[in-house]
Amino acid sequence: MKRALILIALLVTACAPFGAPQGLVQPGPTALIDQSYPTMESAPAAGVQSSSGFNVTASRAWRDGKQVNVDVCFTLPDASDWSVWAASLQYADVVVFDFSSTLLSIQSPVEGQAGFRCDTLTFQNIPPDADLSGVTISVDSIASPPRPEEYCTIYMPKIQQSLDERGTGIILGCADSNGVQVMQIVGRPEAMSQEEAEQIVYSDEFYTVRGPWSFTFNLGQ
Repeated sequence: MKRALILIALLVTACAPFGAPQGLVQPGPTALIDQSYPTMESAPAAGVQSSSGFNVTASRAWRDGKQVNVDVCFTLPDASDWSVWAASLQYADVVVFDFSSTLLSIQSPVEGQAGFRCDTLTFQNIPPDADLSGVTISVDSIASPPRPEEYCTIYMPKIQQSLDERGTGIILGCADSNGVQVMQIVGRPEAMSQEEAEQIVYSDEFYTVRGPWSFTFNLGQ
């Protein structure tokens, strides 16, 4: 009987999976613990840039984990709601266009004094190991898409002037619509369709100032 028990024990041991010691549980994979994401702040090599007759300033940029932030300010061309319309961040051969904007402060224009606006631009999902020692952040354009009533009060004179200079033959006017003055196309060449005229008149060129205004920072490797 004793010999039979020894034989059974040997058979059970022989059938166990090779390389897995009996009585031990193999540990599963462990999570990789990375070092803290980089955090660094920098002033630009040049804090003021001029383009299209407008100045944009950048006071600082900082890297915080997977995002890069930059504080920018610009002069308001008029009393409309101007904001950064397009911006980009470039490092090495990578260009990031996706950004969000947070208003820091705004000073409305008054008689004889231009307005001023400051925002923090945030670029997301920048790899923590990206070399940002020579990163370039650009404000590519600022814009103020008009509300319908603003076309007559602010934009129509300069749009009409531009149309006349180009010899488009388009004539603009304002009409009352539910108590609000709304810009309309009251004249156009016979060969031009209404759709073609509207594409010219309502182009974003009339409410967009294009840069770029570019700033270089050293946010580390």
